Amino acid sequence: MALENTAIQDKLTEAFGENVFRFNEEKDIFSFEVASDKITALVLFLKNDPVLRFQFLTDLCGIHYPDNEVDRQFAIVYHMHNWYDNKRIKIKAFINGDKPEIKTISNIFLCTNWMERETFDFYGVDFIGHPQLKRILNMDEMISFPMRKEFPMEDGGRTDKDDRFFGRTIDNC
Repeated sequence: MALENTAIQDKLTEAFGENVFRFNEEKDIFSFEVASDKITALVLFLKNDPVLRFQFLTDLCGIHYPDNEVDRQFAIVYHMHNWYDNKRIKIKAFINGDKPEIKTISNIFLCTNWMERETFDFYGVDFIGHPQLKRILNMDEMISFPMRKEFPMEDGGRTDKDDRFFGRTIDNC
């Protein structure tokens, strides 16, 4: 028997109560939100529950929502897969924009080590307890986080680019 969304939702609400919410299906992927302080317990539950068996973490990434209220300005998104029933889920945990931090799950899924480092590198999210949280793709000297919306799209100091070649002109003559 295939694993149904209602079974997942029932098990999660029974175990976590109001800490899991906004259940819905988006493009054939069952999605929900979790309180950020419950992410470790939730991931462990999803992985170890004998019925749910979400034992593969497909992806972890960050999203910046600068227009949201301060306690929901960043989201960490987790994609998990149950190979037995071929079921995928998406989990969102919103975190504070003033001090973006969340507990690491690299001790549960080793593959998240690099994913969390990449999210730190591009968004500045501190993964508490991560064994080696440092930049992975950008220079260590970099002080900004390029995937945040306040990061400029273009380098104003570039002299090798001529806007005329990109269809942009200063005057519209």
